[in-house]
Amino acid sequence: MNANERFYKIDKDFRNPYARDRDRVIHSGSFRKLEYKTQVFLNHDGDYFRTRLTHSIEVSQIARSITSNLGLNESLAEAIALSHDLGHTPFGHVGGDTLDECIKDDGFKNGFEHNFQSFRVVSSIEKRYKDFDGLNLTFATLEGILKHSYPYKKSFLPEYIHEQFNLETHPSIEAMVVDRADEIAYISHDIDDGVNSGLITFDDLKESELAKEILQKVADEGIEQENDEMFRYRFSSHLINHLVYSLLEYSKDKVTTDEILSATLDCKSEIPIGFEPKLETKIKKLKSLLFRKLYQHKNIVTKMFAGKQAIKGLYLGFSQEQKMLPEFFYKQLGSRSKHRVIADYIASMSDRYALSLYNEMYGKL
Repeated sequence: MNANERFYKIDKDFRNPYARDRDRVIHSGSFRKLEYKTQVFLNHDGDYFRTRLTHSIEVSQIARSITSNLGLNESLAEAIALSHDLGHTPFGHVGGDTLDECIKDDGFKNGFEHNFQSFRVVSSIEKRYKDFDGLNLTFATLEGILKHSYPYKKSFLPEYIHEQFNLETHPSIEAMVVDRADEIAYISHDIDDGVNSGLITFDDLKESELAKEILQKVADEGIEQENDEMFRYRFSSHLINHLVYSLLEYSKDKVTTDEILSATLDCKSEIPIGFEPKLETKIKKLKSLLFRKLYQHKNIVTKMFAGKQAIKGLYLGFSQEQKMLPEFFYKQLGSRSKHRVIADYIASMSDRYALSLYNEMYGKL
C-alpha cells in the first residue's frame, strides 16, 4: 500500500466528495459516542447540558453559515466540524491530559494529543472497509482535522504524516472557519450551561466588556433577567450573532476563493478568518473570565478530578492485565505497542462507561 492509498480511495458516488465525508463521519461509531462524552459538565449531570455531540453539531451549524456567506465549500466545513472532536477522551481536556501523562510516565515520549487522535480515528482506528483502515475521507477533510487553523508541526508525528501533508502551510480556509466556529460555539454554550447550573451568573459576566455589550442587547428587548430561560436563550443568540457577523465583516475582503483547497498559505501568512483586533482582545478576556469563574469552579474541578483518577486507574489496570481488553483491541497487541492500544481503547470510551468500568475493575460495585 503506498502513501496515497493509506488515506483515501476514490469511489463513484452521487454526492460531492465532502458531503460523502460528512455522511461517513455521522454514521461512524466514534461520532455516536460523542453523545456521552463531556464538554464541561459530565453527561450524568443532567439532560440539558451540552456534550461533545451537541457541541459538534453547533460548530457545524455555525461553520456552514459562515462558509455559505463567504462563498466557500459548506460540505467541507461541515465534515471537518463534525470530525474535529472525535479524538477526545472521556472527561474533556482533563481526560486527554491525564492519558498523555500516563503514557509519558510509562516511558514513552510520544503521549496523547486529541487533535492527532481525531485524525487517527478517521484515518485508521475506525474499521469500515475490508481492504483498508479508516473512513475513506478526502485529503482536504483529513488536513482540516489534523491542522485546524495553523501549521501542525509536532515532534511525535510519524513519518507518513510528513510525507503526505505539507506541515509548513495552513489548511484550507474552511478549516480556519471551523476553528473559529468552534470558539464561538463553546463560549456561548458554556455560558448558557454555566448559568443554568448556577456555577456562574450574569453578574459575574459583567466583568467582561463583551458580555456587558451582549447583556445590553438582551435588556433592549425588554426581557427581565429573572426570566431565566428566555434571558439565557436571548443572550446566547445575541452573542453568536454578534461574533458571526463581526467575523464575516472582518474576513469577507480577505478571503480569496481560488485558495479554498490549495492550502498554500505558509506559516508566516496572516490567517484571513478572524476578528478585528479590539474584538479579539475582548474575546480573550471573556475566555479568561470563564476559566477563572466556571472551568475552575470547585464543582467542575471535583468532577474532573474523579475522571482523572478513572483514566489513571484504567490505564494501570490494562497495563497490568491486557486480557481485560476487548477482543478487537487485544488482537492488536501482536502488531502494535501496548501503550498505544490501551490509549486508543480508553480514548474511545464514553464518560459513563469509563466510570462504570473503573468501578468494576477496582471492586467499587
